[in-house]
Amino acid sequence: MKLVFAGTPETSVPALEALLGSDHEVAAVVTRPDAPSGRGRKLVASPVAQRAEEAGVEVLKPAKASAPEFLDRLREIAPDACPVVAYGALLRPAALEIPRHGWINLHFSLLPAWRGAAPVQHAILHGDDVTGAATFLIEEGLDTGPVYGVLTEPILPTDTTGDLLGRLAIAGARLLLDTMNGIEAGVLEARPQPDEGVSIASKLKPEDAKVDWAKPAMHIDRQIRACTPAPGAWTTLNGERVKLGPVRPAPDAEALEPGELRAGKKEVLVGTGSHPVALGELQPPGKRRMNAVDWTRGHPLTDEDRFS
Repeated sequence: MKLVFAGTPETSVPALEALLGSDHEVAAVVTRPDAPSGRGRKLVASPVAQRAEEAGVEVLKPAKASAPEFLDRLREIAPDACPVVAYGALLRPAALEIPRHGWINLHFSLLPAWRGAAPVQHAILHGDDVTGAATFLIEEGLDTGPVYGVLTEPILPTDTTGDLLGRLAIAGARLLLDTMNGIEAGVLEARPQPDEGVSIASKLKPEDAKVDWAKPAMHIDRQIRACTPAPGAWTTLNGERVKLGPVRPAPDAEALEPGELRAGKKEVLVGTGSHPVALGELQPPGKRRMNAVDWTRGHPLTDEDRFS
């Protein structure tokens, strides 16, 4: 089939690679416009755009997917289908109706669970044991379209969003290719999602990543892993923001007040609403990311020092 692939972040690249290496023709790629990056805030092309340019594939970067010039070019290409992975822009009916097999999205959850922008983050945050990926036909509703195929993936106790998303991106690439193959062969039929089990995964904002040390250790562990690498968990110490990496629950440690810090030779503990957690890596303001024990060597803790 002739395909136009839509995607933007690094997570989308494995699926693009799979399609480029298949018997399908990737006629063009649709991605978000170049965005400022780094200290110099220079405009940088998305990972999908960079990979497409390396492969010699036409790259379309509409400010909006409803832009008339974009829709005209899409009609000229006349794709059979438009596979999508984390494109990041709203698709209106005028675009949805162009490919004869529609736009087929690879979504990183077991639909109808965790519809929305941050399914992997919410699966970790809410303590799910298993998640997965699904391919479905995009319609106007939020991830409500009929499903072509699914795969499952266990969530490990130490998984961050980055860890889990990395595995799902690779496994999901194969699922998306299988879906394209099945559609082309006429052997795959999309089935409506059930009405039960719907949950919404809204985007996590920086304020959602601030740790409340009065919460139980289990919640804090999940919150930090869900917010790693983005938006990045954080707390404050003496009024300054400290970025946090994943922690390790320490149920056998001596009890501490929420936010209270205790440094040892091998670990740094923080009190929570239940039992303490051991800090992993952190990044104080103006400093590099470092191990918590190394941090306390250069910043000896006082009785007044506590996370708030």
